[in-house]
Amino acid sequence: MDKLRELLLILENFIQTIRIWDILDMIIVAFLVYKLITFFSKSNSMNVVKGILLLLIVMVITSVADLPVVSYLLGNTFEMGLIIIIVLFQPEIRRILEQVGGSIKDIFGHPVKTKSIENAITQTVLACSDMSRTRTGALLVFERDTNLESYIKTGTIVDASPAAELLKNIFFNKAPLHDGAVIMRNGRIAGAACMLPLSGNVNISRDLGMRHRAGIGMSERSDAVVAIVSEETGDISVAMEGIIKRGLSPDTFERLLRMELMPQEQENRSLISRLRERFGKKKDKANGGSEKSGGK
Repeated sequence: MDKLRELLLILENFIQTIRIWDILDMIIVAFLVYKLITFFSKSNSMNVVKGILLLLIVMVITSVADLPVVSYLLGNTFEMGLIIIIVLFQPEIRRILEQVGGSIKDIFGHPVKTKSIENAITQTVLACSDMSRTRTGALLVFERDTNLESYIKTGTIVDASPAAELLKNIFFNKAPLHDGAVIMRNGRIAGAACMLPLSGNVNISRDLGMRHRAGIGMSERSDAVVAIVSEETGDISVAMEGIIKRGLSPDTFERLLRMELMPQEQENRSLISRLRERFGKKKDKANGGSEKSGGK
């Protein structure tokens, strides 16, 4: 009983020493750890993280068990830990920094014109719907925060306003630019016949060919939205963050593109719609009231 009271007293003293900034500090650290775990779990780097954790556990065990040679080797290895982490996670670190830079650009930069994005979505859906019916293979990448300049340079610079007929001509199987991807930037076709990195994910279905693997690989290395039309089945698919959604109808495809590429515009529209509805009802009531009063 005395031990319990002593423990409660220690706990009470500890709680009294905690400041609000300490709580905020713990919340921020917990949030960052959660975000890192979530980020790495979506990529193929999770196995590397598990390997590092296993080495840390082995290092602790060797220290406790007093194994000097193994402890010395592991200790020297972890002295270079920061450089090793930078080398191993170079693509992931670059992606995180690019996303942070993109967020700052959105805050201080000029907003992208929604009309050009909306036109690009409309023309893409029309083109992909037709190519789905004719089973013409296609691969389209919509750039978001992650800069895709290095991938655009692997193809032919186009810089044209997207049109359904233009996209269908590009992916026509006898056209010179059909082999590769079209990359769109700010609602315009930036490049065609661009080479994309293949996904290294071994769990991808064997039904998916090189076009789908390239689309998934691009979505793993950037925050881009990748649209794919299968040459074998005509199915329309979308890849994001290493995950592919297959067999989309044109309506679902368009809805997904709008949701991912125009999220702010969708929020503004819904708000405007609600305001119009509210003011429209008030106006109708006012008109109705004036008519009744006039009748009397």
